[in-house]
Amino acid sequence: MADGSNRRPLKTRSAGWAKLLAGALRRTGISPNAISTLGIFCAAGGAWAFLLARDDPWWFLGAALGIQLRLLANMLDGMVAVEGGRQSPTGPLFNEVPDRIEDALLLIGAGYAANMPELGYGAALLAFATAYIRMTGGALGFAQDFVGPMAKQHRMFVLTVGAIVAAFGPAIAALDSPQPVIEGILWVIVAGAAVTCVKRLSRIARQLEAR
Repeated sequence: MADGSNRRPLKTRSAGWAKLLAGALRRTGISPNAISTLGIFCAAGGAWAFLLARDDPWWFLGAALGIQLRLLANMLDGMVAVEGGRQSPTGPLFNEVPDRIEDALLLIGAGYAANMPELGYGAALLAFATAYIRMTGGALGFAQDFVGPMAKQHRMFVLTVGAIVAAFGPAIAALDSPQPVIEGILWVIVAGAAVTCVKRLSRIARQLEAR
């Protein structure tokens, strides 16, 4: 991340625990790019847990953990870079590319967990589209627009909740299978991401017309 502009607004950055953790990471000397890369491994672990959950629903809890660790890495890399004054020329690249890999791993993994891989691939493509439109706005000279309803943090929140419900659903509600839960969550993400794409495009169009 080159500077503090065009950052995703996150209230958790101001939390005391987040500042303490970012400070501890700065003292270790780990680079923001390394933290960004670590997020990929967290997402890969979450995706693997989604695959294992097809045979044992308790693995959905591992998927939820992988999602949250991915988001934690995504937050801390920027905090170490910007607040810690450790930006690098390649920071913007590491700020975006791992995010796309992580989205793909988790959403496609969820698709296989739901026994509907095509739905996971569709959700991943729409997640890519939301980021592409956001960055297009930035390339046109506008502040990057992180509006939802299904921006990254919203997608991952919904997917986390879905994974937790899928883990406990069969035990609590006597569901025959957790797959419909994950399928339903993916449809919510697909629909919300499509609305997000339209909303971001319309906002960019209005800004262009106002120039």
